[in-house]
Amino acid sequence: MTALESVPFAAWLEENLASASPDLLRQMVKTFAEAMMSADVDAVCGAEYGRPSADRVTHRNGYRHREWDTRVGTIDLAVPKVRSGSYFPAWLLERRRRSGQALISVVATCYLLGVSTRRVETLAEALGVTRLSKSQVSGMAQTLDVRVAEFRDRPLDAGPYTFVWVDALTQKVREGGRVVNVHCLIAVGVNAEGRREILGIDIATAEDGAGWLAFLRSLTARGLTGVQLVVSDAHTGLVAAVGATLPGAAWQRCRTRYARNLINQAPKSAQPWVATLLRTVFEQPDADAVRTQMAQVITALDEKFPAAAQHLDAAREDLLAFTAFPREVWKQIWSNNPQERLNKEIRRRTDVVGIFPDRTAVIRLIGAVLAEQNDEWTEQRRYMGPEILARCRLRPLETTAPADTDNSAQALTA
Repeated sequence: MTALESVPFAAWLEENLASASPDLLRQMVKTFAEAMMSADVDAVCGAEYGRPSADRVTHRNGYRHREWDTRVGTIDLAVPKVRSGSYFPAWLLERRRRSGQALISVVATCYLLGVSTRRVETLAEALGVTRLSKSQVSGMAQTLDVRVAEFRDRPLDAGPYTFVWVDALTQKVREGGRVVNVHCLIAVGVNAEGRREILGIDIATAEDGAGWLAFLRSLTARGLTGVQLVVSDAHTGLVAAVGATLPGAAWQRCRTRYARNLINQAPKSAQPWVATLLRTVFEQPDADAVRTQMAQVITALDEKFPAAAQHLDAAREDLLAFTAFPREVWKQIWSNNPQERLNKEIRRRTDVVGIFPDRTAVIRLIGAVLAEQNDEWTEQRRYMGPEILARCRLRPLETTAPADTDNSAQALTA
């Protein structure tokens, strides 16, 4: 039975017409689209559904449901899955292809302006951008710029945003006949529903207090409210900017970034031991135990590496800001950091370009990547439970102490 034969069109159409279903058009589009996908999957598998064949290369493996926005409304499609490889219709992927279009647009702009390196020029040919005219590139860029601008300027009305992560990524841009570094400022938050949301992106010439102040003010102007904790690296001027724009919000130094700085204070042979010591601080069952363990770690470091002990003691309060919140959110705050994974995805795209032709190209590509990721997050499970977030807002000093114990003493004596 072929994919088209599996759909009893005549009987189905007669039944719906007889019942005068108001959703007839939507159901017709759904049935036709799923029949098209079924035929596509037959081609991917190398054989029709349920029929043995020597040409078969894989088998079907159930379905995944995806919403498809059309002129007749949102349609719930059952997209076939295959056991090996992957299948997803290109027309359903259109919403998630913005970053790919942005990458082509940026590379094509470099190519047409004659400022690309040999590596970018080779990539442009591989992408087929040599066949694009200046008007085509301009039209593509204009469409993307409109979408990215809508994403950047949208109101932040899903708050309060209890937790916020901010970071800066350095990118190379051609300006005034030379290559300069600019800083891409990015903010991620957890909204009232407990879902991750990309709050904003901006470009700053210098990663200083003025740049952070302007960026955070733009977020508050768009509706950023209710922030209890900001997590970031120790960027210049950032703490002061947080205090000026987000009154009442505490600042948590990023544990991952700080660990890299701390181990550099010790010889290379001892760096694994220092990293293990620091991890024991974050494995304690309650806030009191965390602070006790921090004091013990500093004492242990002071006996062997005084410089590392002094470094950690100076950063003590910045690293322990998370203890003011319930233990249920500790792992999410300093271990399951959404900013780290987001940065890897951005780097994967921007490393292809290398040097951007202008700042607009940076915003276009990174903004498209962020808009895509934001769409993905809205479809995934919650990052934090709304009940836990409510506790963090009402009683931030409340903590819970589970019955599990730790083995931190072994690490101290190792």
